[in-house]
Amino acid sequence: MNQIDIAAPRTTEDAWLKAAYDVLTESGVEAVKIMPLAKRLGLTRSGFYWHFEDRDALLDAMIRHWEDKNTGNLVMQCEAFAENICEAVFNLFDCWLDDNLFDSRLDLAIRNWARNDAALQRRLNQADQRRKTAMQEMFVRFGYDPNEAEVRALTMIYTQIGYISLGVSEPPDQRFARMPDYVEVFTGHKPTRADIQRFRARHKAVDA
Repeated sequence: MNQIDIAAPRTTEDAWLKAAYDVLTESGVEAVKIMPLAKRLGLTRSGFYWHFEDRDALLDAMIRHWEDKNTGNLVMQCEAFAENICEAVFNLFDCWLDDNLFDSRLDLAIRNWARNDAALQRRLNQADQRRKTAMQEMFVRFGYDPNEAEVRALTMIYTQIGYISLGVSEPPDQRFARMPDYVEVFTGHKPTRADIQRFRARHKAVDA
């Protein structure tokens, strides 16, 4: 299934999804209702049914978008080529810096929604397991014992969930300055200057 670019709607269907995303991340799933969305878009309620069977179909489309974007891209970054474990973790860190790869606001909204939706909680658990497995396999690929790899993967997952849940906001320079230290904490290895420069260059960060 092609991913929907929620940030830049091109069709009416995408416009409904973008509006639903905005409401979900601002006010929670209870506020995602057809008539208010229609008013928000300046469209008719009947127009909604050209694209979605009902509200549940719209909600499921958002969940599938979240699964494809956040979990799919995180797994892709874990599997990306890297010469060493530090570079591999920097590849993963791209998710935390690029909204096109990983949408933190959407991830938080899904987690909050799942607290009162058992079916979604099961899908969230599956997504978290898929993410953990990808991170664990990334460490195993570079020679870590599977048990140690699992603990390191969980440490990264819990750290990022905490970042998202607490709404941590840092100046970009401060965040970039800390990331090599995070890599060392997560991997047990100090990244080389070349590792750091490649990471900063692709994010157009100025070297300290």
